[in-house]
Amino acid sequence: MKIKICGLTRREDVETALSLGVDALGFILADSPRKVSLEDVSSLVEGLPPFSSTVAVVANPSDSDLREIVSSRLFDCVQFHGSESPEIVASVPIRTIKAFGIASKEDLDEALSYGGGDWLLLDGRVGRATGGTGRPFDWKILRGRQIGRPWILAGGLGPDNLEKAVWTTTPPAVDLNSALETAPGIKDGNRMARAVEIVRGLEGEEL
Repeated sequence: MKIKICGLTRREDVETALSLGVDALGFILADSPRKVSLEDVSSLVEGLPPFSSTVAVVANPSDSDLREIVSSRLFDCVQFHGSESPEIVASVPIRTIKAFGIASKEDLDEALSYGGGDWLLLDGRVGRATGGTGRPFDWKILRGRQIGRPWILAGGLGPDNLEKAVWTTTPPAVDLNSALETAPGIKDGNRMARAVEIVRGLEGEEL
């Protein structure tokens, strides 16, 4: 199971994530309390070891923003959190993730019918907020559904609920963010370590 830690803003948290063997590091370029600039990311990932994946998180970026993100060569993947069309997602020459906020079976139907993105990310939805809410959705919505493509479970996942989330949904990957924090963008090393320990411990279980 792959682990992505998102909303990173501090070098020390990047280094902790790497020491724990996290698979992907997410940096939010969209409006958010955890927003960072390309210049920030350049400093945060300087000297990053090989095989560490970096993800740019955006929402309805302009064409020029996308070109700047790709040409920066700071990222291996772009994660879209807005209302981007499949054509926009497909235009990016690196790997892509398309995020959807889930609050109902209808939301899940919409996500599964979407025609773009190398991965789907299923996040919690509260009102009009389609992601970054720090709230899990009802995982039972996923029971009996064939996703049919690589996907990531997100939405308020942390040490307190990860085991139940994984047992309920058996995701190929999990995205961790706010439940690992003491404040927006400030990760807690102990919570990060505990979350990774839980996920790795479940990998050998018959789910």
